[in-house]
Amino acid sequence: MEKMLAVIFDDEKKAYQGSRALNELDLEGEISIHAESVISKGSDGKLSVKQAEGDFPIRTLGGSALGGLLGLLGGPMGFGIGAAAGGFAGMVTDLWAAGVDGQFLDDVAKVLKAGKYAVVADVNEEWITPVDTRMEALGGVVYRAARSAVAQDQIVREEASMRAELAALRAEHAKAQSERKKRLQSKIEAFDKKIQAASQRHQQQSEEIRREIDIKLQAVQRRAAQAKGEAKSALEARVADLRREYDSGRSQHAGH
Repeated sequence: MEKMLAVIFDDEKKAYQGSRALNELDLEGEISIHAESVISKGSDGKLSVKQAEGDFPIRTLGGSALGGLLGLLGGPMGFGIGAAAGGFAGMVTDLWAAGVDGQFLDDVAKVLKAGKYAVVADVNEEWITPVDTRMEALGGVVYRAARSAVAQDQIVREEASMRAELAALRAEHAKAQSERKKRLQSKIEAFDKKIQAASQRHQQQSEEIRREIDIKLQAVQRRAAQAKGEAKSALEARVADLRREYDSGRSQHAGH
């Protein structure tokens, strides 16, 4: 299952040790890291990316799930990201890209205070014990959120809400008289254009989801072909999981 991890540490040294431990778990086949970074929160409240390198399939932060998460964590965390995200277009975009819910962001925001460090990563993880055991041994506090279906679910909900509103306008239009009917017709036409624009945006987002899954699938397939023993079995199972996500994303994309 694909998840977003945020592991909070009290100091920089421990955070880098946590990063190395995650990479060791990746090499052992316990998890697959798609993107990973070490970040810190300064006394001025600003987020700093301390480390963003690594041999991961998703190499650039911009536009990626991890990039979306960092955009959110660098936002106005003091008053609850879950509530704030709905009011800012940029934050909504980041929320979609990260594929996590507001509760996860609020939980992380409460502990990622000034002077704290965090390892954030987009991973595939079948069970939580390996990560939790390594991170807890270093004093890290682990937060995680499944992100496999969040983005597509958000698209479906938004489209359903807009189509329901359009249906209500048309129902009111059918009962209206003269001038009121004309005004409602103008609203219907404007709203219909809004739905068409949203549909095009959703199609693009669905394509981005599909491309990202494809990159991850190919990377894990290459690693599985080279691995041996238990690591190979774990990676082959992860390939099957990613392939299901790929097929699901492709079928949902075809429906738009």
